[in-house]
Amino acid sequence: MEASTRGSHSMGVSVVVPIYNELENIPLLYEQIHNVVSQLDRPYEIIFVDDGSNDGTLARVQEVAASDQHVKVVEFRRNYGQTAAMHAGIQYASLDVVITMDGDLQNDPTDIPMMLAKIDEGYDLVHGWRKNRQDTFINRKLPSKIANWLISKVTKFPIHDLGCTLKAVRREIAQELELYGEMHRFIPILAHQRGARCVEVVTQHHARRFGTTKYGIGRTTRVVLDLLTIAYMLNFFSSPMKLFGRLGLGCLMLSMASALGVVGMKLAAGVDMTGNPLLLLCVLSTIMGGQFFSLGMIGEVNARIYYSDQRKQPYAVRSLTNFEHDYDPSVPLDRRVA
Repeated sequence: MEASTRGSHSMGVSVVVPIYNELENIPLLYEQIHNVVSQLDRPYEIIFVDDGSNDGTLARVQEVAASDQHVKVVEFRRNYGQTAAMHAGIQYASLDVVITMDGDLQNDPTDIPMMLAKIDEGYDLVHGWRKNRQDTFINRKLPSKIANWLISKVTKFPIHDLGCTLKAVRREIAQELELYGEMHRFIPILAHQRGARCVEVVTQHHARRFGTTKYGIGRTTRVVLDLLTIAYMLNFFSSPMKLFGRLGLGCLMLSMASALGVVGMKLAAGVDMTGNPLLLLCVLSTIMGGQFFSLGMIGEVNARIYYSDQRKQPYAVRSLTNFEHDYDPSVPLDRRVA
């Protein structure tokens, strides 16, 4: 096991917290996280990613950063969404294990040591399960249940709660993941696809104390659309022709069967070919088959381009606080200067 080659206290911890209009929560959130990670006997940093807040959250978190050099702040130019904020925090993380959690005080930082213990056992990713979730049914629990049911059915990934933000993942794996749209909830699936050893643990969950949720039932539609993307990525991303080629072959086979039917009906019963619906089906199937093959070829070319060179990020950073001036997350890990 990897844990046998690493001491339990040698792996530093980067806590990543996306925040958006959480002014009242910041002092308590920082205090709770600090009280836990400062007792771990490990190097640590707390990275707040401000996702375009407009209620004074940024000023409050920068005050915290001014009093504690362990606190780092990534400020977005505008609101890009929870996934982009989490992706940015992960890319700016500099220590061995990345902990992701919400900024609304609903995740409990006291679960962090338990999750780190699982990482020390040799797991690559530990994701939380809000078994006793303290949320309203219509706006939060219902969308989550729908999403988790769909995701489990489509991906065949055994998990109870993909929507739980509280996770622990080795940095080298977390920074390999491409996150956009609503992809942050698919982190365990994406990591598992790359060979990560994943485990689910029951975590605590608290009712929101301040403010209102920024995400509700309207997010379900976007999650379903991203689920289609995930299903495609899991099965056909590296070789799109396996999907579009099969569809093209199916269309061509339908075209041939229709053509044989037209010819057979003409020879056997003298049915007029020009008025036969099967002739139209034959032509339409041939055209669709050609289109599917073309999509497959275009997909193959795009896949090669993707794997050969891509470094763009789905967000733009305005400022950084308490980071080294020469730190650049776009530089590959093996080239970074410590």
